[in-house]
Parts: sequence; structure tokens; C-alpha cells
Amino acid sequence: MNNACKRILVIGAHGQVGWELQRALAPLGEVIALDQDDLNLTHIDNIPSTLAKIQPNVIVNAAAYTAVDRAEEEPEQAMVINGHAPKILAEEACQRGAALIHYSTDYVFDGQKDSPYREIDIPRPINVYGQTKLVGEQAIAAVGGAYLILRTSWIYGLRGHNFLLTMQRLAQEREVIQAVDDQFGAPTWSRLVAEGTAQIIAQGRGQIVDYIRERAGIYHLSCQGKASWYNFAQAILDHLNPAVKLEPISTSNYPTLAQRPAFSCLDNNHIRGIFGIQLPDWKTALALAVDS
Repeated sequence: MNNACKRILVIGAHGQVGWELQRALAPLGEVIALDQDDLNLTHIDNIPSTLAKIQPNVIVNAAAYTAVDRAEEEPEQAMVINGHAPKILAEEACQRGAALIHYSTDYVFDGQKDSPYREIDIPRPINVYGQTKLVGEQAIAAVGGAYLILRTSWIYGLRGHNFLLTMQRLAQEREVIQAVDDQFGAPTWSRLVAEGTAQIIAQGRGQIVDYIRERAGIYHLSCQGKASWYNFAQAILDHLNPAVKLEPISTSNYPTLAQRPAFSCLDNNHIRGIFGIQLPDWKTALALAVDS
């Protein structure tokens, strides 16, 4: 089987990463992209029959319950989508001889480190979203086979609901914007995550399942550098150049249902060493995104 014969299933086609995957993966084979109407992961009993119809060689799961605060009020639904559905996908991938690529999050960590988290660091999520994503990771790893779990962080893009688009809207509505200045992470453009995924699949060529099986595990895939939400907001406003005042505030002055890790930067050395992938600094990526 060569690249032209690969059938790649993208789940979560309308999400930020899923949308970008459709373009990034198009040169690598036949891409079948399903949105929530086509495959709703809350209905996990429908997963096997859907995969039986499509017969994919590669499954890329970009669907997730990502509403961090709402997950505190809907833990069961978040667990089904983030925890139970990935287990079914992993089992089906193994049974059908397919590879599974699944995305996870920096929020599996508690934020107590002061240096970027490595894949060998022990996850200790402090909110329901992170807890359910960790269950999904553990379920996939327990099933085994040809799988990659790609943890990323602070995803934004040019569509959907994200911090970049929120700042763009607020810059038109308000004269003063406040942003948290004591939570740190690495803003990551969804397009770069999709392109990194495509690079991995391209490297596997016609032996993608064996290629991934031999390299199975968890990898961190995020932009380089560190930013607070305030730093991120300031960089966005610098590009927009509006007459908007930005004020830093502490987490304690911005209460939310879900607790966030104070520091969740990811160390990307492992994915660079195995696949040769390194995303740019977050500021460089942001400039590319807003100019695209």
C-alpha cells in the first residue's frame, strides 16, 4: 500500500485542529472527515459500525470535550467523549490493523513545576477536563497497538472559540481588557499541530501502521516559549494595533469553575528527537496566524 491508497479518517472535522487537518492531510491520501453530526462520540456504540463502513488505515481523533469550565458541571459527558470514546477508537484501530493518532492536553498536569513538563512526568490533573483527558490517554495506552498521543497546549486558530478570536472581538467592544498574568503556557496555532501530524504520517509512507507501532507512545507537540494569558493578549493586541488598554489581573481576581494549572509549558524534545518536528516560538506562530 502506498501513500495514494491511504484512507485517513479525521474525527472532529469542525474543530480547530480537525479543520486544519483536512487541508494538511489531503496530499497524503483519501481524507474522510466526520463532524459531530456524522459521528457523535457521546454515542460510543456507533463507533464500531462507523469505522466498519469507512475502513480507515489511519484514525486521527481531533474531537474532544474542551469546555474546561462547563466540564465541571457536565463531568459524565466530558468523560464519555474524552475518556471512554478514545478507548473504543483504540480497540477498533487494533482490531482493524489501523493506526490511531489522538490529541491530549497540557491540563493533565497540576502546574506545580517551574520547568517544561516532559512525557515522563507524572500527570496530576486538577480539573475535570484534565482528568477525563488523562483517562483517555491511559485507556489508549492500555489497549496498545499503533497509537500516538500528542499533547498540545493553549490551542487557538482562525475559527471556532478560542483566545485569539475572543481578544479580536473584545478589542472592538471595549476600551479596557483584563487578562490573567499568573498562568503560564505555550499558545499553539492549530494549523501547526495539523501540519506536524501530517509530517508524521508522511514519514510513515506506505508502512504507516508499522511506523507508528514502532514509535507508539505519548509526545508533546506545542509551540516553543512561555507566555501568560496577559502576554498572549498583549501580543494579539500589538498585531491588531487598537487603542485598547490591557490590564493584568491575578487568577484570584478572575474566578472560574475549573482550576487551571499555574504553569503548563511542555517540553518538546522527545518529538523532535523521534520525528524531527519542532514548532516555532509562540510569538512567531501568532504572527503567521494573524497574517494568514
